Amino acid sequence: MRLTKHGHACVRLERDGRTLVIDPGAFSESDAAAGADAILVTHEHPDHFDEGRLRAALEARPDAALWAPRAVAGALTAAFPGRVHTVGDGDVFEAAGFPVEAHGELHAVIHPDLPRVANTGYLVDGSVFHPGDALTVPHRRVRTLLLPLQAPWSKFSEIVDYVREVAPERAYDVHDGLLSEQGVPVYERMFGPAGPGIGATEHLRLAPGESAQV
Repeated sequence: MRLTKHGHACVRLERDGRTLVIDPGAFSESDAAAGADAILVTHEHPDHFDEGRLRAALEARPDAALWAPRAVAGALTAAFPGRVHTVGDGDVFEAAGFPVEAHGELHAVIHPDLPRVANTGYLVDGSVFHPGDALTVPHRRVRTLLLPLQAPWSKFSEIVDYVREVAPERAYDVHDGLLSEQGVPVYERMFGPAGPGIGATEHLRLAPGESAQV
């Protein structure tokens, strides 16, 4: 399938003329969800869930559908009956022709004073895993990990250990909208032989709008 990076945590997957978009939030391009046959949202935070953009995408494509945790799905179910689906850990479904497994239950801890929200990671086609805002390990082979590179809830040592535990063939950076241009090379260096490293996993980065075959 073809993987295209959009801003921050959003990616587009395309195969056989069908398009699946994950997490077209407020930090991604305004048209990130446009033309999607199906949309997956991991959780309710605005950098992953932009209600206005989702409404526009669903209104433009009457056959498009959305899968998301309850807090997100509940905001759109009434407006798009039969097209918005609530999902959680363990659910298996098909979206735009892609088989999808749902993994994980909660957002990572930002701070003990802040309540945790539901977070669902998605394994697409048994190959590409987007964990959302959590370091969920699907406990099955993952070829391509969409790696949440930097966030208020994470630290570098956790990210390294996460990649090592999942042990994908390759890891593409996502969730990098808060990271400066000067900071990116620091992460790249630390993932390589100059840092603790991530074993045999190939660490890769796509600029917004750039694509790769996975």
